[in-house]
Amino acid sequence: MPELMTLWRPTGPVELALVRDSGWREWPPRLPGQPIFYPVLNEDYATRIARQWNLPRDGEGHVTRFRVEAGFASRYPVQQVGGSTILELWVPAEDLAEFNAHIHGEIELVRSFLTEG
Repeated sequence: MPELMTLWRPTGPVELALVRDSGWREWPPRLPGQPIFYPVLNEDYATRIARQWNLPRDGEGHVTRFRVEAGFASRYPVQQVGGSTILELWVPAEDLAEFNAHIHGEIELVRSFLTEG
């Protein structure tokens, strides 16, 4: 079994529905204007994005977790986009199908935030 890397992805309701429709197996293609897919390297950062960005924009925000082959993921250098724990992988949109093929197991929904009311 290859070594696996755990990644998280903050997501809104539309993307989450597409993941669910895939049987929790893959991320949907990027939309025009979305040149990269960016999973993040820690749950705290994913939670902050889901809560502070997805929730106000979409009325809900979700945190997902998945595992990908570490050797494959290493082709995408870790990007530090803020403080020391603000870490992402930048996967070009055209690589997403191949990236999906290296996911092991299902994409898991680990936390949801909903607007009260």
